[in-house]
Amino acid sequence: MDRTSREETARIEVTIGAPVDVVWRALREPDQIRRWHGWHFDGLADEIKLIYETGAHETDRRYVLEVEPDDLFELEEVEGGTRVRIIRSTPDPNSEWAAYYDDVTEGWISFLNQLRFMLERHPHEERRTVFFSAEGGSSAPDDLVADSSAASGSQWFTSDNQRGVVADDLGPGLLIVGVTPKATAMAILTTYGQDDPAFEHTCEQWTAWWNRHFPDAPAPVS
Repeated sequence: MDRTSREETARIEVTIGAPVDVVWRALREPDQIRRWHGWHFDGLADEIKLIYETGAHETDRRYVLEVEPDDLFELEEVEGGTRVRIIRSTPDPNSEWAAYYDDVTEGWISFLNQLRFMLERHPHEERRTVFFSAEGGSSAPDDLVADSSAASGSQWFTSDNQRGVVADDLGPGLLIVGVTPKATAMAILTTYGQDDPAFEHTCEQWTAWWNRHFPDAPAPVS
């Protein structure tokens, strides 16, 4: 990745209440990455390998990672934990990634907050996830959260296009809802400690919630 002539266009920061070496391992060890990155689907292991192994390069600077094609991860020890910073560069307009730049930025916002949730709330536990998506519709993130069973949960994070809320009855779990200006909507529901019947009930309950707002949405991924 040639960053010498690339202009910074986005910066994402999250402070995590964990030592810097613990956060670094969570970014480098596949068994840990699968406990926070994105959501579970058949290709998750391949995606993790592509991003964090094939496409990632440790630098001469300690706790700094370059991730192809546009991202620089910097970990900094701060009072009370570790600040994780992603610096995004202007994409090459001729690359296949250019069209997805904004989507990837939104993805990193979600994923860094999932990393924080895993390390601070469930550092040694496995998760189960449900992923929802939809095109069109007029619901805003705040409206979607307010209409969910996590409405009374505490706020985990907020950004221009996303809301993260702690779902107390799911482990506690984490609900992330995002709606882009292009009216593309998504939600990631992360649960802990649920057996198969409980997780099946969760999927049914939350699918009904999503379909109230997006009746034509595709089936969730779980």
